[in-house]
Amino acid sequence: MTLCELRKKDVVCIGDGRLLGRVSDLEFDAASGQVRALIVPGASGMSCLFHADRNVVAIAWAQIACIGDDVILVSQSACRPCGK
Repeated sequence: MTLCELRKKDVVCIGDGRLLGRVSDLEFDAASGQVRALIVPGASGMSCLFHADRNVVAIAWAQIACIGDDVILVSQSACRPCGK
């Protein structure tokens, strides 16, 4: 799967079906070359794993439940506002 294909998919919270946005970028571990997180813009107030840019959220790879044909489902823990 390519980044272009990922960018076409909606990111949806499993717990309540909320649309968090679409993938805008990926975060890689430079040493291992593995994907660490999906970067999703416009999901302010979501998750506490913020990217350097405060207007985006980094959803950790471990929080991805499933990547389907049309959507990426993320665990409830990725959908909770900070501090909850």
